[in-house]
Amino acid sequence: MVLDETVLDREPLWQREPVITLGRSIKLVVEVVSTNWETDYARKVEEYGLLGIPEYWIVDYRGLGGVAFIGKPKQPTFTVCQLVEDTYTQQQYRLNQPINSPLLSQCNLHPY
Repeated sequence: MVLDETVLDREPLWQREPVITLGRSIKLVVEVVSTNWETDYARKVEEYGLLGIPEYWIVDYRGLGGVAFIGKPKQPTFTVCQLVEDTYTQQQYRLNQPINSPLLSQCNLHPY
């Protein structure tokens, strides 16, 4: 998770403990896919969008996601979800493709 330091003073619990309660405090969430891949590709996409988190990465380095989410043949996939209004647009990257992150545009990212 990447936090926006400029809004942390509005977080009610932040001064006492590292707890985030407001979606606007979060700029990026990264999930590494495991055997419960449905949660990362479906439920969390919806939840993070409702919270207003601008960018969400799904790192599926073992190609576990369903073919509806990562295509066929299944292979390692890195998905960058960018919030546009209240819905994420998704861009997928495969091995050796440079990753374009709107939030981290200055970083030179390559999967795997």
